[in-house]
Amino acid sequence: MQLSSQTTAISKSRLWAGRAISTILVLFLLFDAIAKLLSLAPVLQAFTQLGWSPGFAVPIGITLLTCTLIYAIPQTSPFGAILLTAYLGGAVATHLRAGQVFYFPILFGILLWVGLVLRNDRLRILLPLQD
Repeated sequence: MQLSSQTTAISKSRLWAGRAISTILVLFLLFDAIAKLLSLAPVLQAFTQLGWSPGFAVPIGITLLTCTLIYAIPQTSPFGAILLTAYLGGAVATHLRAGQVFYFPILFGILLWVGLVLRNDRLRILLPLQD
């Protein structure tokens, strides 16, 4: 009996850690998407510095918003994680090409999957990680 209550406590803490990580990431990604949709001056300057036409800010913002919302819905979060991983891969390539710091999108991608795996038992079964 003590073992199952201990397992439940670990599962709840793992679930809440995953939710916390995912919530922080979703909030940041929503902020980023909205800034692109509003075509804020710093966003347009960053696009120009990265070699992108500022006219791409809104379509990229729509793409990021859509992928983030799909990730935020528990039933579709694995698909959202795949879409966001592709989006972040494009960000890494863009930053590498521009000679800028490129590890932030990689860190976000790792945290994206860590948050999802911590809150999704079915994904944890698929991964060869030990508890």
